[in-house]
Amino acid sequence: MVADLQQRLQAARAAAPTYPEVGATQGGPLPDGYAQLRRRVHLGHGPEVLERAGRYVLGWGSQLGTGFAVWPGEPAREGATVLLRLSLPGSRWPRLVIPCRVVWTVAEPHRIGFAYGTLPGHPECGEESFLVSMDADGEVWFEVAAFSRLSAWYARLGRPVALLCQYLAIERYLAAVAEHVARAR
Repeated sequence: MVADLQQRLQAARAAAPTYPEVGATQGGPLPDGYAQLRRRVHLGHGPEVLERAGRYVLGWGSQLGTGFAVWPGEPAREGATVLLRLSLPGSRWPRLVIPCRVVWTVAEPHRIGFAYGTLPGHPECGEESFLVSMDADGEVWFEVAAFSRLSAWYARLGRPVALLCQYLAIERYLAAVAEHVARAR
């Protein structure tokens, strides 16, 4: 299994993103021609909450807390290529191996996060960002923004289910970070 993952990772590292608007989740409007989602959740107040949530997000906590495995498991850094792996509940098969590249990261006094974009073999085409931020009043928020189109035949064939799965994954990302911050209090 590790040899297969290593082979897939090498192929993903050699590939270019499957969409031209790389980095578009970093600011401004999301690009036209894609399904767009932008959701956020309030996490608490103050720099300690920002730092705790930011470390969790950069460590792939929102993905791990949603049931994905991340390989290799190093913290998110710009330019890194990873394989997200997902198994259907109660089954070893089918297991999706989803190649992504971290397209930007930010670690500033009031913003911590990253975005990854899709690579060939991903069931979608687009980008997702995971950003923890603190506003002028010290309130801390976690936001997930995404733009995507279905690209794999199985995703297009089951379009309503695929779109529902994406929506549910984003809701779970939000919940995973909020639960992590709440447990740490």
